[in-house]
Amino acid sequence: MLACCAFATLTLSGCGGEVVATQTPGSLTLVQGNLQSVQGGVELPNPIVVRLLDTEGKPIPKTAIGFSVVTGGGAVTPGSVPTDENGEAKTKWILGTGEPSQQLAARAPGLEVLTVSAIALLPSDLVIAQGNNQVAKPSAALPNPIVIRVLGPNNTPMKGVAVAFQVVVGGGLISPQSGLTNALGEVTARWTLGSPVGAQTLSVISGSLQSIVVSAVAQP
Repeated sequence: MLACCAFATLTLSGCGGEVVATQTPGSLTLVQGNLQSVQGGVELPNPIVVRLLDTEGKPIPKTAIGFSVVTGGGAVTPGSVPTDENGEAKTKWILGTGEPSQQLAARAPGLEVLTVSAIALLPSDLVIAQGNNQVAKPSAALPNPIVIRVLGPNNTPMKGVAVAFQVVVGGGLISPQSGLTNALGEVTARWTLGSPVGAQTLSVISGSLQSIVVSAVAQP
């Protein structure tokens, strides 16, 4: 008489049917994606890849791995992924905009949580790239546009950051009054001076960054 037997990853015939072994999860390890850095609000350049192995070191397929953001306020897509034939599951991670240090948790049944870390590059400096201290006639446009640059750590350009302009002294006009930085971290505006002769100023604001002042002089 043939006895019923079950072995890891083996499918055997016996007792009138197939017997599929049950693998016991032994480890969840990181294959790819730790300690990446990118601008906050942007997807990491490489996906997060983890591998699930059984207690004998063999891949476990078709097992759901859960991914969730722990710190930083970003998002993962998808949040649950079945492992493939290599025991691997991957997800995409968009970092949040709240803090530089961010963490993601990967979970498999019966195992400790695997933590993945990333660094979000956040805006840190607002600088005048072009257009300060120009001279024009009263009520006339300055010869060159005002160009403002938003930078992050190591002078990294920050794309898609909102910047606002406001005339403080002189009563002139600025157009546009706000905009989003381009791939160079820059936003451009044209400044038409007011009618008073003398110094005129423009305030530039972006989120919680220290505002800056652009100056010009109206001369007859």
